This record gives sequence, structure tokens and C-alpha cells, in this order.
Amino acid sequence: MKSKVYFIPVNSTDDTNVVSLKLKALLEKSNILGFLRKDNKVAVKIHFGEDGNTGFVKPDYVRIICDGIKNKGSSVSLSDTNALYRGRRTNSKDHLNLAAEHGFTKESTGAKIVIPDDTKKENIADVKIDKKFIGTAKLARIFVDADSIVAVTHFKGHMMTGFGGSLKNIGMGCAARAGKLMQHSDVSPVVYEGKCTGCGSCEKVCPAGAIRIINNKSVIDGLKCIGCASCIAVCPFTAIDVNWESGGEKLSEKMVEYAYAVLRGKKNCAYFNFAVKITKECDCLAKDDPRVTPDVGILASLDPVSVDKASFDLVNSSCGRDIFKELHPNRDGMVQLKYAQQLGLGNFDYELVKL
Repeated sequence: MKSKVYFIPVNSTDDTNVVSLKLKALLEKSNILGFLRKDNKVAVKIHFGEDGNTGFVKPDYVRIICDGIKNKGSSVSLSDTNALYRGRRTNSKDHLNLAAEHGFTKESTGAKIVIPDDTKKENIADVKIDKKFIGTAKLARIFVDADSIVAVTHFKGHMMTGFGGSLKNIGMGCAARAGKLMQHSDVSPVVYEGKCTGCGSCEKVCPAGAIRIINNKSVIDGLKCIGCASCIAVCPFTAIDVNWESGGEKLSEKMVEYAYAVLRGKKNCAYFNFAVKITKECDCLAKDDPRVTPDVGILASLDPVSVDKASFDLVNSSCGRDIFKELHPNRDGMVQLKYAQQLGLGNFDYELVKL
């Protein structure tokens, strides 16, 4: 049976008040949070945005969803995990400060802001899944201990997976740093010397000290590389990439296995994709990426595969072409969706309910 995906259109001319009213209508008409019960512990998985980035879902909208959760009698926390790459999201203290600067506070969202310090063992849970790539997933315990997860996701392009939606928000975003490293371990980049100018941008951004400039060319030490892909994102000449054909798709499949680990045993979770201010890259980049497509709207479902597939289809329909393949020609965004369906995380086919 097809999964239902609820959709309400949003235009780039809609201001915050208009979008808020549309989100409230989506919640009311879909009853997407109707599965919640009194005293359920709900973890809202959000991305607070990197310094200088504005693509993240606004706190105003997050507040509406958190209020909807609390109206069901459930408790709610708003959470993300720390990142591998350099920036202000590599440790909990700086990450919390950045979240507050972006407007995410208990007062503004109605939820406690929790960014667990995964240098402390009590904040990490080992979840055994014995899948193709991941035997035991290392997750932030807050998501494992929650009765339900509500993913609030900015739908956009992504340098490694083609696009990033709910599956990426859950699979990559709920992992402890050790888990993120597991997912990236097979994607050590290569340098195309003909394109490289030796500008040093990659060397400056590498968190592992794996890149040096030798004879005016970047050289990557594969033994030191942690596969975070920061160098790929920062290179102004597209001189660095991974060899997708030799196994780059593993990252997408590992990410999906992590999503499986997070969601296993949870009867109901909800997924909101905000297909607005759709950017080429993810919100992890410390810059304000421009729109690459028209705004589409907000989608919600109890199925992470369907909500991502519907978002993908609607965005491409608005452009008249596969914009994600155009932006990232060596990536296949369908890998994550097909593997997620194979693992039983959801349905590739969906029924779109326009509100």
C-alpha cells in the first residue's frame, strides 16, 4: 500500500507569517502527529545551521511543530549531534552557542535544546544491526532512548549523496562522531591535478591535517583522511572529488543503515521536509548558499522514504529536469531511497495529498 505524503505549497514570496499559517494548516488537516500519546518522550531532530548559513528551518516553524507535540501531552527536546569537519559545530559548547545565535532557544522553540557531548560514554549508545556495512552503530543516546523521533529537515542538494532529506537527517544526523566517521571511511577524495591551482583552500579546511600543498598541487594523505568531504565542498575549481564508481555509493548505504539503527523498534515517527530555499549543498557549509530552484513547499509523512521521494519529485518537476543530477552529476540520489526501501524503512511509492 502506498504511503501518504501530505503537501502544502510555499512560494518564495511568502513571508514567515504566511508560511507559519500554512504549516499550522498542514498539522491540523493531516493529523500527522496523531500517533503521539501522553508522556511520550519525543526527540525533534533538527539542523541548527553552520555559522553564516541561513538555509536551516527557521525557529518560528520549529516552534509550531514542538507546540503540536506538546499539545498531545508528550515531552519534547530539540537536538542535533556534533560534526566531523571544522566549524562551530564540532563541540557541544560552541554548537549550543551557535544554535542560540540562530534563534534556537527554549524560549523561542518551546523545547529544551540538547546537543550531547559524545566525548562522554554515557551519551553514546551502541546499537547492533549486523547489516551489509555496519555491524554496530554508534548513536547519540538521546535518539535511541526517545519513544518517537520527529525529523524536521531542510530538503536540499548534497555533495556526497546527491540530495539530503529526512533519511540523511536521521542516518547521518543522529550518529555520534564515531558513527559519522564509520559512514565516511570509504570516501577518501582524490585530486585532479589538471584542475588544481594549489590555492590551499582545502588544506585550510581539512580537520585531520591530511592535505598538504606540494609543488603547487594539493596532496591528500589517505591514511589521515577521515572522509568528511570538507575539501570537496570548499574547492573553487572542482579539483577534488571521490571516485564514485569505485564505491562512493557506500556512504549513502551506510547512512541508510544508520537510519535503520535509529528507527528500529520505534513504532511511529514523523518526517517534515521543508523544500524551501533549496540549495546546492547542505546546511553544514559556513556560507549562505543561494536558491538553485523555486521554493516548493512543506511535506509531511510517517514514511521517510516516501517523503524524500515526493520531495525529490516535486523539486525536479518545478525545474523541469533532474536538478540534483545537474548539480552533482557523479552522484545518484536514488541509491539511498532504494536501499532504504530494501531495508524496510518505507515505500518508494506514495500518495501525494495536496492541502
